[in-house]
Amino acid sequence: MNMNWKIQKLLNGETIVSKEPGNSMLPILKSKQAVLLEPVNWEDCSAGDIVFCKVRGKCFTHLVKSKDVKRGLLISNNRGRLNGWTKNVFGKVIEIFPMS
Repeated sequence: MNMNWKIQKLLNGETIVSKEPGNSMLPILKSKQAVLLEPVNWEDCSAGDIVFCKVRGKCFTHLVKSKDVKRGLLISNNRGRLNGWTKNVFGKVIEIFPMS
């Protein structure tokens, strides 16, 4: 299976623009709204950050709800659904671009 191109670029140290479909992050992010992601380690994230991560095999740009040294980051959408704990965090949103 090919690694997600976004993950590969972030692991290579590149800052990238991402647009993901879906409304689970409303009103913070709209479907396909562009965000700027910079590479990050999960240890450098805090509750309230928006990160690009992999939870249970799926990639999300979602909120960090909590942090635990052993379990990593608890990831959720902006509608209260918890996706689970992960240490597979590749990027952090550093800018949200206006919808064009």
